Amino acid sequence: MTTSTCFNVETRDKVAHIQLKRPEVFNTMTREFWNELPAIVNQINDEAKARAIVISSTGKHFSAGMDLSVFTDGQGVSGGRGEVGRSRLALRAEAMRLQKSFSCLDEARMPVLMAIQGGCVGGAVDMSTCADMRYATTDSFFVIQEINLAMTADVGTFPRLCHLLPQGLVRELAYSGRRLPARRAYELGLVNELFDNQDQMLKHVLELAAEIATKSPLAVHGSKVIINYARDHSIRDGLDYIATWQAGMFNPTADMFESFKAKQEKRTPVYDDLLPVKKAM
Repeated sequence: MTTSTCFNVETRDKVAHIQLKRPEVFNTMTREFWNELPAIVNQINDEAKARAIVISSTGKHFSAGMDLSVFTDGQGVSGGRGEVGRSRLALRAEAMRLQKSFSCLDEARMPVLMAIQGGCVGGAVDMSTCADMRYATTDSFFVIQEINLAMTADVGTFPRLCHLLPQGLVRELAYSGRRLPARRAYELGLVNELFDNQDQMLKHVLELAAEIATKSPLAVHGSKVIINYARDHSIRDGLDYIATWQAGMFNPTADMFESFKAKQEKRTPVYDDLLPVKKAM
């Protein structure tokens, strides 16, 4: 297990488990959080030793969102500093940097499963929308908290949540700052499954991630790429892209031969990991 200021990370059975570890402050997202999360996820992605990522938390709440210290510690971009055009440009760059801290989950080569207990508030909603699948305890809830702070959510909530929930409901939550209870989130498909407690949820999610890790990592990655592409494009574009993807990836691959051979031999197939991502010299 490796540890940082905000996270514990453990990889077992090809599953990387990233756990928020600051329950005494409701796992708020400090400046360290925004720096550590993408570094952890990108390392998992690049090394390719894991085939699925699970993100869970500790304590009463999954996360209370952005820590107010990020706005007041003097390290961020000040909207009133310097010439107005340059100041606004710097502020935009800071917003985009924060977005990338979560987009790494969406862009990772392996699926991301998120296990949510208690409050999933503000920035935590942004983060949850980047996961491939979300699971929750029955006492959990989601809040677009930014409106309650006289802000517009800007780290990814709206571009992604509008693909996950009916737009009318997204608007209601965004304008009012009301809670979306776990049961309603499940009924609407935002959450895959509900559990009575966190232990049950985490057991299920880790088992599912381990099952995914037994599949061909090349096929799983291809599925994630095409699903994300379909989300962001028209049906016609998606059909064209999957045809192009298959033309490049369908040889058939060694994984397909292994799958056929394992079926004939009545055993579990064994697939190679994806190749590590090489860093620029």
